Amino acid sequence: MNTPLKKFPIHLQSAQNRILLKGGKVVNHDRMFDADVYIEDGYIKQLGKDLVIPGGTRTIDATGKMVMPGGIDTHTHMELPFGGTVAVDDFYHGTRAALAGGTTMIMDFVLDGKGVLPLDAYNKWMDKAGAKVCCDFSFHMGLTWWNDKVKEELPILCKEKGINSFKVFMAYKDLFMLRDDEILDVLKTCKSLGAIVQVHAENGDVIDENCKKLLALGITGPEGHLMARPEEVEEEATHRAIMLADQVNCPLYVVHVMCKGAADAVRRARMRGAVVFGEPIAASLGTDGTHYFNKCWRHAAGHVMAPPLKDATTPEYLLNLLANGDLECTGTDNCTFNADQKALGKDDFTKIPNGVNGVEDRMSVIWEKGVHSGKMDPCRYVAVTSTNAAKIFNIYPRKGHIAVGSDADVLVWDPTATRTISAATHHQKVDFNIFEGMECHGVPLIVISQGRVVLEDGQLHATRGVGRFIPTPCYSQYVYNRIQTRDVSRAPQKVDREAYDGPVIEIKMEDKKGMQLAENPITMNRDSMFQARRAQPGGRNLHESGFSISGSQIDDQKITKSSGQRISQPPGGRSSGNLW
Repeated sequence: MNTPLKKFPIHLQSAQNRILLKGGKVVNHDRMFDADVYIEDGYIKQLGKDLVIPGGTRTIDATGKMVMPGGIDTHTHMELPFGGTVAVDDFYHGTRAALAGGTTMIMDFVLDGKGVLPLDAYNKWMDKAGAKVCCDFSFHMGLTWWNDKVKEELPILCKEKGINSFKVFMAYKDLFMLRDDEILDVLKTCKSLGAIVQVHAENGDVIDENCKKLLALGITGPEGHLMARPEEVEEEATHRAIMLADQVNCPLYVVHVMCKGAADAVRRARMRGAVVFGEPIAASLGTDGTHYFNKCWRHAAGHVMAPPLKDATTPEYLLNLLANGDLECTGTDNCTFNADQKALGKDDFTKIPNGVNGVEDRMSVIWEKGVHSGKMDPCRYVAVTSTNAAKIFNIYPRKGHIAVGSDADVLVWDPTATRTISAATHHQKVDFNIFEGMECHGVPLIVISQGRVVLEDGQLHATRGVGRFIPTPCYSQYVYNRIQTRDVSRAPQKVDREAYDGPVIEIKMEDKKGMQLAENPITMNRDSMFQARRAQPGGRNLHESGFSISGSQIDDQKITKSSGQRISQPPGGRSSGNLW
């Protein structure tokens, strides 16, 4: 059921209800064709040539231009509390900037701390967003902790609150990170609900150790952020997340794919038939990690995000996989902090708030790097910036498509126009832009949101609070048709055989209870195994005693030492050399 349009101020209503886009080339994910598009009351009402339209309709000449669905940014963090501060682009400034760049819907993350139940977090985010958003929006739910109470609220979020995607973290140890057994339970729970699990894939334990090591060496600048997170930590976690999801046969969506190894892990899994989706972002497609070594601390810190940007060859590699279908759609991970906020980590890179811009520039950056470079055609561009997201999150064809009955979120796109990205001219509130100075071919001339022109002639006419919450129903056919088929085709099959009727040795109960580990270290009985680990009278429990690099043990005080004693018979026998 379509979400009703919010009531617009009276001065915006009369001339905005009926619009005819005439003479353009419609671009959908599957084909391009010449057609006029008639819009009325927020929806596409007619599509074709020689349309009969009512009087009083405003006609916009789209001759020589492309008419395509508005962009869907699958990954934003507006006004996110992080690192002791709050992202500077809130739901008003962030969605206003999105519209300026051709994105007509964002999907933001509800991401609260441990101890806050999901429903309470959802209500908090809805209160923050509802009065500010300028475009339509949906929510993903971040699961920053896991227990039975959290688990009990997931069905309510799915069935009553319009959320079909839940994000887990393998990084941010002691903050957001879940253990593998918790992630497995999340996967099983979400599959039972027809939901999608998203994952931030980095090995949090390794990152934690690396950060300690680098700080001890005196490396405190933004370059340490990259050094602590080498490509292997993202690649390993991505592979592990895919493996966990595959065991449960739950669909997996890998957010912000930032490196070649992670992208390859997604590609290989898809070749095996796994239902996994990879999301590169504008940052990983448009810039790289060489900026972390810039001599200007502010410039380097302005690029700090997690996972970090990688080497200069990575953007093209990811673009190639995105163009040929190995990676599915694109977001931005837009989470912005000004210079004085980033400066919280001026003496310790682990305290730099993580996040970069992108919500305004994604559409132009991907056109420049993807279409203008010849790596993808306009249809693929529409797929990766809009349609695939709509399909995965089950809002297609309402969103992501130019068709009769679809929401009138429409762009008139000029593929030959250019613009140069700069913090001095962008609409975001943040004082820095990671794409500074990039010239992009491909510019939205007209942006229509909910059937209303919000960008024209370079002038932005966004209205605070008119954005609608778009529910994302569970059991997306694009995702779950394959899941359900795989459940049948991969169901374990019992092997029918004759029962074994030969002899079986007997293990006496007293032997199992009194078993010495040295006598029988392996047993199929878990109770007996744990019995064997307990320290026996007069012996050392090797599983519980302490250990130090010096070789001393926690119970060494029980052993009489003879200092300076020459060892004449070392273990293994006397050596004829001077080793002893």
